[in-house]
Amino acid sequence: MATQNGSEEVRGLEGVVALSSELSSIDGEAGQLVYRGYDIYDLAENASFEEVVYLLWNGDLPTASQLDTLKSDLRAARELPDPVIDILRQTPDTAHPMAVLRTAVSALGLYDEEADADSPEANRRKATRLLARTPGIIAAYARLRNDEAPIAPLDEASMAYNFLYMLNGEEPGRAAEDTFDTCLVLHADHGLNASTFTSRVIGSTLSDMYSAVSGAIGALKGPLHGGANREVMRMLLDIDKKGADPTEYVQEKLANKERVMGFGHRVYRTMDPRAAILRDRVQALSEERNATKWYDYSMAILNTVKSEKGLDPNVDFFSASTYYMMGLDPDLFTPIFALSRSAGWTAHLLEQWTDNRLIRPRAAYVGKTGRTVTPIDER
Repeated sequence: MATQNGSEEVRGLEGVVALSSELSSIDGEAGQLVYRGYDIYDLAENASFEEVVYLLWNGDLPTASQLDTLKSDLRAARELPDPVIDILRQTPDTAHPMAVLRTAVSALGLYDEEADADSPEANRRKATRLLARTPGIIAAYARLRNDEAPIAPLDEASMAYNFLYMLNGEEPGRAAEDTFDTCLVLHADHGLNASTFTSRVIGSTLSDMYSAVSGAIGALKGPLHGGANREVMRMLLDIDKKGADPTEYVQEKLANKERVMGFGHRVYRTMDPRAAILRDRVQALSEERNATKWYDYSMAILNTVKSEKGLDPNVDFFSASTYYMMGLDPDLFTPIFALSRSAGWTAHLLEQWTDNRLIRPRAAYVGKTGRTVTPIDER
């Protein structure tokens, strides 16, 4: 749409370059995702989530001693403040889990003495505490709403292992830990998406890290950003409940012009590389859990949509059954997305603050002009 001064509006800012970043890049045509120069396939196969966190925060993969230090710092910061647990106890069982997470992350800032400290060192410590405590928030809320007591975090093990332990109260299998760790790696960052842009806009005002991440969670809560994997799982559960043939089920949806969730992406013009990586991991997890039907349903749907619509799956398609087999309720899928993306959000904030400039775009005015005020008794 042309504006009054002749400039062109770019709806949704699609294709607009708003800032420069060294964190991640996406080649939608080639189906490539890169974190700080490392292809996502390489990282998913050869690096843990904690290594990726270090990479995003520092620019390079850690040495063994640097990784040990980061893991130690994260383990030391896992325990939630008691008042935050009290907030979770008082949360209605019907509350949206993303609203709960947003509120609890915001509350963390009330009990952080460095919440408003703005030195690089303080911001790095806050990033560590925020990332370390997000899994505990999600796991505690999941248990409390089922009338189960929260489980204290372990003083050992990976973030993936610890979260699954706090959620289910039992040690996860090797495939579950490895697959969940891979999920965290795959969701850690993804260019200047809506929630990341939100965090950087808030950060550019020199607000605090908790405010910026709370805002990012609010953006991710929207169904046009996060939440597609939840809808994918609802579809799989509906197929299972009805005893339907997944191919016929999806063909009927397509014939009725209904959208099949988990396919297509605003950026990728081929298969989302994260989906390709998860596809094989889901198969291994299915076999460990003796629940291969979810993988079988998914592959039947994939083949049908690809054949009839030429669409490839995105990361949400395979992450749905992955999370479900790990004991997660579908409405917790987006909070898990936020858990992982907290690494990227905090990395973007650290980058924003190294050379900050207030992000203040213009709006194109398309309203009326030349109006004058008529006395109120004449209107």
